[in-house]
Amino acid sequence: MVFLRALAIAAGMVLFATASSSQELKIGLSAEPSAMDPHYHNLTPNNSLLSHVFERLIATDEKQRLLPGLAESWKVVGDTVWEFKLRQNVKWHDGSPFTADDVIFTFQRAPNVPNSPSSFAGGVKGKTVTKVDDHTIRISTEAVAPTLPNDVATIMIVSKKHGEGAKTEDYNSGKAAIGTGPYKFTKFTPGDRIEFERNDAYWGAKPKWTKLLFKPIPAGPARVAALLAGDVDMIEDTPTADIERLKKDPKVQLSQGISNRLIYLFVDHARDVTPFAKAKDGAETKNPFKDKRVRQAVTKAINRDAIVARVMEGVAVPAGQFLPDGYFGISDKLKPVAFDAAGAKKLLEEAGYANGFKLTLHTPNGRYINDAKIAEAVAQMLTRAGIETSLEALQPSVFFTRASQGGPNNTPEFSFILVGWSSGTGENSGSLVPLVNTFDRAKGTGTANRGRYSNPEVDQISAEALRTNDDTKRAALLAKATEIAIEDVALIPLHYQVNTWAARKGLSYKARSDEFTLATDVTEK
Repeated sequence: MVFLRALAIAAGMVLFATASSSQELKIGLSAEPSAMDPHYHNLTPNNSLLSHVFERLIATDEKQRLLPGLAESWKVVGDTVWEFKLRQNVKWHDGSPFTADDVIFTFQRAPNVPNSPSSFAGGVKGKTVTKVDDHTIRISTEAVAPTLPNDVATIMIVSKKHGEGAKTEDYNSGKAAIGTGPYKFTKFTPGDRIEFERNDAYWGAKPKWTKLLFKPIPAGPARVAALLAGDVDMIEDTPTADIERLKKDPKVQLSQGISNRLIYLFVDHARDVTPFAKAKDGAETKNPFKDKRVRQAVTKAINRDAIVARVMEGVAVPAGQFLPDGYFGISDKLKPVAFDAAGAKKLLEEAGYANGFKLTLHTPNGRYINDAKIAEAVAQMLTRAGIETSLEALQPSVFFTRASQGGPNNTPEFSFILVGWSSGTGENSGSLVPLVNTFDRAKGTGTANRGRYSNPEVDQISAEALRTNDDTKRAALLAKATEIAIEDVALIPLHYQVNTWAARKGLSYKARSDEFTLATDVTEK
């Protein structure tokens, strides 16, 4: 975790004196976390907010570089064994000591939370944790695991004492929400607020703010209004339409940076008949997405530059793969697919859909920046190409449940969705494996593969990469697997988000590539 680096308050400064003296920080969130259980849902709003209460063995900075967390150090001690030295004198919020037993319990619990929409299984599967002593553990793997520190950096450690037998509801109530972090959980009122108070016994740097109030405000204009009215001190996901105006407001300070958040489309790869694709007369038809030419037609029919310019107000970057430039293991060959309406229609004709078909696009409304507007633009573009596309925008909580397990046998319900993904690690495997490796609960792969794409070649190359200690070779394998998946249209990349935080003048925030909004990163002049 990155801790507060507070700046001294200038002598004689009286502006915002009341807010500063109270040492309470109020933050407007764009999306409400789905639970206070740190293992329930691998979702950025959850991971961000709960980082104030719970900690990981390995922390990350604003560029997702690895830093010591609850582990002071880690090293390879055998071909398939890593040793972690845990911090001593760390206390849980109830005063009990943090030990190796808590880590072992966490790795057992994380992949097995009931009804998890997107689990943390990928970070812990294939790893066996053994206790050397109270403050030393060893993690053994079935094969060489060069990315193990990245995996470990995604898992929040929970108390064995409070977690044994605890359900997600026990974390939501606060009963089990006992962490080691800089803040203590005090209150969660769904739809209204989440409140934390400072942990004065924290082992690390003491945070500045004594109290934190996080207020979910899904509507962008309402978040901006709350900031300008002084109801909150800072907001995340500043609406793109307001950025230029806020830049000129002397009472507002903006922080901005490109994230690793990919906005993309998933299609149903698995079913022979998919529920939300119909023939033009409304009759049931075979799943058109089974034909690669249809998937290619969809990606060619989308004008990414227009979406970035008009919908995103220029505050996004067109995407051609899982992660933007600068990340380990991406391909230098993949570029955003060029808009080609004529080419899209030709491919549809070749696939036997000269007259097109009917399709429903499902999207969350209020989870990602301009998500419903992006989906609307995509639907219009596809309709012009001959795929008559209607739109259904849903509340995020409803959308993710149905998109993950709303269908028969807990399979994804929808045929075609707009969704986003932010890699929890600084390398491409953190997107490749959960998004397009074959969904397998036992192996912990494809945990976010809502299209149920499956390609043995992609799986095999991904697995080989994760067994390779040679960084150069691993990067090449990750790039190759990505190229195969993207060429096969496993999913359809649209753009990477550029995120903007806005705060009252006098506050500063360091933009993070993982999109986390952390009170410990808010500094005051």
